[in-house]
Amino acid sequence: MIAVIVNEELFQLEDQCLRVAEMIKKSKTMTSYFEHKQSMKESAEVCQLKEAFLSKKKAFENIAAYGEYAPDYREKKRALRKAKRQLDLNEHVAAFRYSETQLQSLLDQIVQALAEEVSNEIKVDAGSPFFETKKHFGCGGNCHAS
Repeated sequence: MIAVIVNEELFQLEDQCLRVAEMIKKSKTMTSYFEHKQSMKESAEVCQLKEAFLSKKKAFENIAAYGEYAPDYREKKRALRKAKRQLDLNEHVAAFRYSETQLQSLLDQIVQALAEEVSNEIKVDAGSPFFETKKHFGCGGNCHAS
């Protein structure tokens, strides 16, 4: 285990991290995220679609363990998927999800840039299969040369 030595450099790094966080909070990407989140929360239609989805989800979960042997298994599964799709396609929800993805992408890019400044050997788990990284040849079997 490595001991962290508290010194002036550590305080400077902490201050810089706080400045980056403040810049992110003031960014257009973050503003858009909060606006779409609020719009989604205030939408009566989203509320109804969410309630319908949760109702169908609960109904399906009650019989899911029995699988194909449960009465109306396929109908309840299909109703759940339809309710989920209706919720996902709502303009407020779609706009929120898009802005959420944009914010996550921004955060991923910042983390990747920081890691690369320290060392190209640092692996960053962005938590998204769509996260784009630089491809390195001979990266220990964790990537495929293309």
